[in-house]
Amino acid sequence: MTSEDLDVDRYLSRIGLVGPVKPSLEALRSVHTFHLLSVPFENLTVHSGGRVSLDIRHLYEKIINRRRGGFCFENNGLFSWLLVKLGFQVTLLSGQVKNYITGRYGPPFDHLILMVNLEGRRWLCDVGFGAAGFSVPLSLETSGLQEQGHRVYRIRKDMNMHFLEWQQEENKGADGDWREIYKFTLEPRCLEDFTEMCQYHQSSPSSIFFCKSLSTILKPGGRLRYIGHKLITTTFPKGTEVATTTTRELKEDEIPGVLAEEFGIVLDSPLIPKDETITPPPVMY
Repeated sequence: MTSEDLDVDRYLSRIGLVGPVKPSLEALRSVHTFHLLSVPFENLTVHSGGRVSLDIRHLYEKIINRRRGGFCFENNGLFSWLLVKLGFQVTLLSGQVKNYITGRYGPPFDHLILMVNLEGRRWLCDVGFGAAGFSVPLSLETSGLQEQGHRVYRIRKDMNMHFLEWQQEENKGADGDWREIYKFTLEPRCLEDFTEMCQYHQSSPSSIFFCKSLSTILKPGGRLRYIGHKLITTTFPKGTEVATTTTRELKEDEIPGVLAEEFGIVLDSPLIPKDETITPPPVMY
């Protein structure tokens, strides 16, 4: 595949949109949400005998032509290409995720996120995250509450570091129980800067992507997650209800069918399901 084979309209069709799309806040919100509803966040290449490449042509072939997903470097890397082609001003940023299992932040370049400058305002975009991810871009111009359905987020700033936080599946206002998702600076990066960490996440026992085979996708009214031998369904609350979660144990021969039916994923090679304990990183960040 050559760079001339990368087609914007085919990309938009993959996420359920029809062009042309002109740069606007409404368009940015639309492509962001539709991407999350169409392209899974997954690491199954790592657990089916493959290796992840950050070459844009490879990412396009995988995500658009083969209708797969990827982890942050892949999904956000290709999404940044789309946004630029649509006329948006995009800056790649380096984030460090706070692991909910180990309680520690990952190393620098642990997570790839995007900043979009639009009409003098800055927006945080991320179509490469899991259950805690936001569905529409967040404003980088405020440290106040940003509500999205039943959820609430905020971006807290301390010196040059920004902290993305949420209250999980609830909203108790400014005095609620805030939980950090990841931290980041606004220093511009390029995709090649993430190559070393991309390899790390495919080989380190301190990475969730090496220790667990997983896939997750946003659904209207909820989210689906596959991990190891489990399928986890979360239904978002309506009104005064609370979020509900159910877990289904999967037999190994059921997994390929579940991945195809629920996530649209058909692998080229057999998957080796994995759900091992993550080793805390030796260095504190």
